[in-house]
Amino acid sequence: MPHLSVHVLERDLAGRETALIENLTEAVVAVYGEWARSLAVVHLIGLPANRWGIGGTPAESPAPTVTFGIKEGAFARPDADEVVARLVAGVTDAIVGVFGERVRAGVTVELVGTLPGRTGVGGVVVTP
Repeated sequence: MPHLSVHVLERDLAGRETALIENLTEAVVAVYGEWARSLAVVHLIGLPANRWGIGGTPAESPAPTVTFGIKEGAFARPDADEVVARLVAGVTDAIVGVFGERVRAGVTVELVGTLPGRTGVGGVVVTP
């Protein structure tokens, strides 16, 4: 399951939640296919301006950051480099589609692989 956690200033997020969820889901579907739509999970985490710091001071207008959790096996595929590039580009474009070009240069997308047997749902470890 693709899981995307997006950190963004609350003032920038307010009123854009639905568009951001839709755009990020479409970015996932564009890479994986329609089957992934119902599995894509998006968490939007709005932070007050004084709770995001860069360089030791509160950030004025940081670009959103995305942690994209996927199965570790995705990195072992023969086309892994292409898949990673498409996911990073698609997620960045989805963010820019909601917040505008001003954020593009700072959008960070971190793909984090989860090994089999390292996830639990409902109190039970999910096995491959």
